[in-house]
Amino acid sequence: MKAAAEALPLKRHVAAVVVGNALEFYDFLTYSFFAVYIGEAFFPSHDPATSLLASLATFGAGFATRPLGGIIIGSLGDRVGRKPAMFLSFTLMGVAMLGVVFTPSYATIGAAAPVLVVGFRLIQGFALGGEVGPTTAFLIEAPPPAMRGFYGALQSASQYAAAFAAGCVGTGLAAVLDPAALASWGWRAAFFLGALIIPFGLIVRRSLPETVEPPKTGDQAQMLRAHAGLAVLALMLMAGATIATYVIFYLSTYAQVTLHIAPAWSFGATLTIGLCGTLFAPLGGSLSDRFGRKPVMLTSTCIMIVITIPAFLLLNAVPAGPMLIALASILTMVFAMGVGVAVMTISEALPARIRSGAMATLYAVAIAIFGGSAQFNVAWLTVRLHDPMAPAYYMMAALVVSFIAIVLFRETAPLRSRPHPAGYRTRSGRRWRKP
Repeated sequence: MKAAAEALPLKRHVAAVVVGNALEFYDFLTYSFFAVYIGEAFFPSHDPATSLLASLATFGAGFATRPLGGIIIGSLGDRVGRKPAMFLSFTLMGVAMLGVVFTPSYATIGAAAPVLVVGFRLIQGFALGGEVGPTTAFLIEAPPPAMRGFYGALQSASQYAAAFAAGCVGTGLAAVLDPAALASWGWRAAFFLGALIIPFGLIVRRSLPETVEPPKTGDQAQMLRAHAGLAVLALMLMAGATIATYVIFYLSTYAQVTLHIAPAWSFGATLTIGLCGTLFAPLGGSLSDRFGRKPVMLTSTCIMIVITIPAFLLLNAVPAGPMLIALASILTMVFAMGVGVAVMTISEALPARIRSGAMATLYAVAIAIFGGSAQFNVAWLTVRLHDPMAPAYYMMAALVVSFIAIVLFRETAPLRSRPHPAGYRTRSGRRWRKP
């Protein structure tokens, strides 16, 4: 009875924590889906291409403030606690998201419209930059040690779930509304539907327990310097994982633009990726609790290295909708099992005193540099090289970088089968105590 009573609050708290990360991918895919209409609303131009580019540039502006948010909000999670940092980041995220929804169009308020939208995107990027550090720290500190892999992987699973939701909303609105309605208010409705969960997140986050005692003394800068090697490996791991994630999500655009597959199949691929990732990321986390973090990450990465180029070759040889869905499913299932463990493992390897700030900064830098440029780079390489296999080569290079980082990374998982009176013993032989 006691275990059941403790499990219910834990599940509710975890739901409140992962919802912020879910909003990140929901916003990303919703913005991409309606970029043309957003451009028409805030950046009108006689040239539709110019309007679209301005819209995409505004979306990209949010990536620029992520490292700043990681440093400020993430370090706040170390100095004053995970709960205040998570509440602040989610509040800012909600303000920015609703700001975009309710900003009048250029036709209504003129040049103030694009200025406001850019400002809200910068705020949202700042908030998202600080979200991952304290939330990931919470997800590995709140559950029992033997279940940290499963709960930590929910961070990644939430992104895939949001992608599935964004695909459903976008496809549904496009099916029931005509282009005029989509341009007028349909795209705003899509963002507003995502924003409806903000009150739930704020209410539950106010009641979250604190998982770490903020340090009263200590030189965090010195501790960061002492873990510089770990930071380099973590950045390599996240760079590869981020690039691969964004290339897989690029499959829907790739199918339409390069392979000329019908848009309906491309939207179906987005839904497939979201669904498969939601199911298989937690599975990878559970397996990492049983067998260790490195075996799961290495297996996933090695299989991806082996199948990526053949998968793209097969898709180019048979450019059909069913083939797109099948390959998107396989790539996502294999990759999600590893990437869900990767982010959690990096946070797990960091000392509790710097975990939130260091994790937030590393993740934000990886997203800003490698994630924000991934889809542009593969599109540019495809055109520049006149080779439809360019995305596969780019993704392969990223996976190899991740593989090297994983090999050099130490195992962080506590063994479930060998409890120790002072805590758990890791596979490297080191004792683990709850921070």
